[in-house]
Amino acid sequence: MSNTLIEELTWRGLIYQQTDEEKIEEILNKEQVTLYCGADPTADSLHIGHLLPFMTLRRFQEHGHRPIVLIGGGTGMIGDPSGKSEERTLQSEEQIEKNVQGISKQMHQLFEFGTDQGAVLVNNKDWLSEISLIRFLRDYGKHVGVNYMLGKDSIQTRLENGISFTEFTYTILQAIDFGHLNKELNCKIQVGGSDQWGNITSGIELMRRMYGQTEAYGLTIPLVVKADGKKFGKTESGSVWLDPEKTSPYEFYQFWINTTDDDVIKFLKFFTFLSREEIIELEQSVKEAPHLREAQKALAENVTRFIHGQEALDDAKRISQALFSGDLTTLSADELRAGFKDVPHVSLSHTTTNLVEAIVETGISSSKRQAREDINNGAIYLNGERKQDLKYELGEEDKIDGEFTIIRRGKKKYFMVTYN
Repeated sequence: MSNTLIEELTWRGLIYQQTDEEKIEEILNKEQVTLYCGADPTADSLHIGHLLPFMTLRRFQEHGHRPIVLIGGGTGMIGDPSGKSEERTLQSEEQIEKNVQGISKQMHQLFEFGTDQGAVLVNNKDWLSEISLIRFLRDYGKHVGVNYMLGKDSIQTRLENGISFTEFTYTILQAIDFGHLNKELNCKIQVGGSDQWGNITSGIELMRRMYGQTEAYGLTIPLVVKADGKKFGKTESGSVWLDPEKTSPYEFYQFWINTTDDDVIKFLKFFTFLSREEIIELEQSVKEAPHLREAQKALAENVTRFIHGQEALDDAKRISQALFSGDLTTLSADELRAGFKDVPHVSLSHTTTNLVEAIVETGISSSKRQAREDINNGAIYLNGERKQDLKYELGEEDKIDGEFTIIRRGKKKYFMVTYN
């Protein structure tokens, strides 16, 4: 017997709060439900911190329901105070439009559009920009109590440091979104991260006040927290983006494959569409043969394929294998740049060409004596090739793309050498 959608979401740990648990399960079991999740275009790409609510929305689509994907071209001009300790810097309309286009393109990777239960893509600028100030105050503001707003966590946490009237009204705008989608597209459920609970319940309250009894519900997803307490989705280089120009598929793949044993099963439940049986089997592998890292491989492969496609996944695995083996000759300059983005970058004078002097000047070896010893012992590699000639002179042929050289000392210590 197959599990119901709510049972599946519960097993995966994807339900944090529901406004009416019994009613939500009832309508999901008896009809095709239209539901939505939104994102403001704060950048021209989503990062993996945005991914979980939309992947959860995709699970609803997989179970026959109809998702609405909302890009906040209107609310993005205001700024959501949720989870922020200070005011956002407002972006220009031109930048926001560029961001909308970038995120809209990515949504087509995450959802199926155009079928009977195909996702619908909307931009709340289309209706919010039509509301005049007088209409906003009369038709909507009249139904929202200030005391009710002040009770919201997203507002309360900002009162001490201060919050502008602009961001104070954000909750009302998102409430208008839910009401608009409920009336125009029969949208009954809003899905969001747990930090969106106040905005979601505000939408339901506004509908109740404006229209009377309305069938509308909210469901939130837990924020992703790593076992060590560190922020999810961040690396030394910054956020892990869905845009391959910002985070290459190789870097994306590496982020997931480096997941710890403590986190990997939770992330498999959150971020992949593997079955319960497959995940339980991988959980057993973590316990019995953690050195094989089967769960991490499954996680990295499934998420990378879902976001970037099979070809990009194949490239990421090929680059990973080449770097692991030390055979750099099969990689292009761009692949090497991506692969060695986070290794130490050191500069070398153009006038220094002797290998011994070069690895001392760049700090790869601590002294000339140590450098000679490293070279003699076969511990120094240039672009993947071992060099044991103390008189070796660096030439143009050692510069990849005429710009950099990859020097390895020992088994794992890589350096990207640039020239000045």
